[in-house]
Amino acid sequence: MRVAGKGLIDRNRVLRFTFGGQSFEGFAGDSLASALLANDQRLIGRSFKYHRPRGIVTAGSEEPNALVTLERGFAREPNSRATMQPLYDGLVARPQNAWPSLKFDVLAVNDVLAPFLSAGFYYKTFMWPRKFWEWVYEPAIRQAAGLGALSKRYDHELYEKAYAHCDVLIIGAGPAGLMAALTAGRAGLDVILADEHDQLGGRLLSEMEHIDGMPAAAWVQAAVAELAGFANVRIMANTTVTGAYDQGVFGALERVGLGWRRCRRDCRAKPFGAFTQRERSYARALWSGKSPLQIMIAPASWQQAPCAATSTALG
Repeated sequence: MRVAGKGLIDRNRVLRFTFGGQSFEGFAGDSLASALLANDQRLIGRSFKYHRPRGIVTAGSEEPNALVTLERGFAREPNSRATMQPLYDGLVARPQNAWPSLKFDVLAVNDVLAPFLSAGFYYKTFMWPRKFWEWVYEPAIRQAAGLGALSKRYDHELYEKAYAHCDVLIIGAGPAGLMAALTAGRAGLDVILADEHDQLGGRLLSEMEHIDGMPAAAWVQAAVAELAGFANVRIMANTTVTGAYDQGVFGALERVGLGWRRCRRDCRAKPFGAFTQRERSYARALWSGKSPLQIMIAPASWQQAPCAATSTALG
């Protein structure tokens, strides 16, 4: 169920995808998470130890539950966050940490046995007979442990490494990041604007406020268009800055194409030339029943709601 007339999706472009072997439809501009919510798919994964049902609780890279495996041909990308994966036609995703299916998971019996499965119990339980550890206990525990699994086939994808230099590196393209980029760009400085999402704007994309007499989303479009017109500004969407190192060097990981290919970039900024935008996160949950699949922190509900909202998800 969707909210009519809301969101930044293109309802004229229908995209088909599969999750757990089941076919769904979404729209251009959806993330995998918003498309699943729009199709009333609440159960996304299982918890690590007790295999309890888990749903989407955030709208960004902090998502702890919606970890899926993306597949294309022989390629496999485990532990991909559904909240960060843009939807594309033909996307194939499958849930993790559940067997034989997400809905019916055999190891969900661990939840019933939780009082007997205290932390570290296996160090004392699986000691006898001694030979059973190598041939029975360890293989079974290893099979049950972990989340996603890597493909054993040869990876034909291309991975690049590049270097970039700038006067100012701006991490985060929300309201503060965009304003910093506009100011530095207009001053003639070489700017790199990096954001981990495929659309710039951050919280402004889900706000109803007006900036300079324009709706927030329209202001973002105008700001991005102006930045794109500067020869001295480089916009890097789908790029996560992973670390800050000596001599003004920052590591960044850029997702290109359909989100499969990776490009490792080392960005070198002049001293004191890095600006980080940090948006406030409210850890307030919206509770709408007894099911943990109906809990979502406030920022996620604001951002997911325009694209995919149901009465129970939003209380």
